[in-house]
Amino acid sequence: MAGLYIHIPFCKKRCSYCDFFSTTLLARQDEYLAAVAKEIEARKDEAAEPIRTVYIGGGTPSTLSIGGLTAINQLITSYSIAEYTFELNPGDATKEYFQHLLANGVNRLSIGIQSFQDNLLRLIGRRHDAKQAIQAVRMAQDAGFENISIDLMYALPTQTMEQWKADIETALSLHIQHISCYGLMYEEGTTLTRQRDAGVIEPIDEDTENAMYDYICERLKKAGFVHYEVSNFALQGFEAQHNSSYWDGTPYIGIGAGAHSYIGNVRSWNPKNLDAYIRGIENGDLVRESETLTEEDLYNERIMLGMRTNQGVPDSFVSRNRVVLELLKANGLLRETEDKRIVATQEGLHVLNRIIEDLMI
Repeated sequence: MAGLYIHIPFCKKRCSYCDFFSTTLLARQDEYLAAVAKEIEARKDEAAEPIRTVYIGGGTPSTLSIGGLTAINQLITSYSIAEYTFELNPGDATKEYFQHLLANGVNRLSIGIQSFQDNLLRLIGRRHDAKQAIQAVRMAQDAGFENISIDLMYALPTQTMEQWKADIETALSLHIQHISCYGLMYEEGTTLTRQRDAGVIEPIDEDTENAMYDYICERLKKAGFVHYEVSNFALQGFEAQHNSSYWDGTPYIGIGAGAHSYIGNVRSWNPKNLDAYIRGIENGDLVRESETLTEEDLYNERIMLGMRTNQGVPDSFVSRNRVVLELLKANGLLRETEDKRIVATQEGLHVLNRIIEDLMI
């Protein structure tokens, strides 16, 4: 099984926390989609395995017109797709849009809500409000979608624990199947990072951030969600198949400007530049950069990705770092499961990046 990711970089406005490749040049969508079509055709057999999952991400894929959606769907009709995910901004939600997505094979939605607090939505530059977020989920359910994920963010400036708890309760009241929760990262070059550096905003303290994370883990477990990856929670059977391929080594092809691919021991990526991407496709040169992963790279990658999941890595796999492993276990940061796998404890999840660095070679 392999995955196909298609990057739609267009946004009506940039959010203040986002460092993904995006552009507000919506007038260039048709030109871009023509290039995407050529890249898919050129790389359709690259994975050497059947494409079973498709993920349309961004950017904001829901900025595409119905015609743009139709163009995308025509490119993948030959695949036998088990999971077809489409990212959507609540501000773009309409009954007709959801009906079109469903009619064209989309069976999973990822709705970028981030918060149900209007003051926080304004702070991070979202172009929807809480009411639109709730309406978008209900509209999708009314259209017939039965696999819906939403994104939520915590550790936002001024965000309180009471607000975070209220957001979780609102999410649960919507009876969705999947929730992704991300702590705010101050990425270089973003508006929020500039505001922090200028003293305009003050980051949430580490203890509060950890408490927010612990709360979501505890509350969603109580609600029947499986914590299957450090930031992802799902009802049983609704774990994201496509995203899981990033964590378990399944090959995937990334299409579009800035998209990454992973096949065998080779990782490659397209330029994060609209002109360079389109020009390269038109000239018959995909202008991808790539790297071949060494045995050491592959080991480190398996540690880095596996330790993010509830499956962890086999005890035997980390035997080369036995001294470090035993120390981390003794400190209550790692534990061994009954089937001899090493996973992070709740306390370990707070310092997961440091644990991964310690286990790498």
